[in-house]
Amino acid sequence: MPLNKGKHIIKEIEGVRCSLVEENLSESRAEFLKKLLTHNGFEVKMEQSDDEGKSFVMGVTDILFHPVIYVYELRLRTPDNKVVTPAYWLQLTDAGIEKGADDYYWTLKME
Repeated sequence: MPLNKGKHIIKEIEGVRCSLVEENLSESRAEFLKKLLTHNGFEVKMEQSDDEGKSFVMGVTDILFHPVIYVYELRLRTPDNKVVTPAYWLQLTDAGIEKGADDYYWTLKME
């Protein structure tokens, strides 16, 4: 889910009501998010969203989870115990996590 969308969506994935994390995920993006969310204690559910098996839908069983809130309130941690920044969540850069847990402000320049 892009971090500029505030709508909270509940969807049934693998027969379980889940809070939607993202739709139309590539396999590499799905693996990244699954590793991050399971590290933070969430039970992740995924299923293929197309017949070709190239895109996935991902959710977590905690229906109160909302990616925007958890990222911007600094509730998520990386496997090496640093704060997950929006740049890290969106896989734009690793620079957002190099400062440390107390320094979570950064400058992201996209050209």
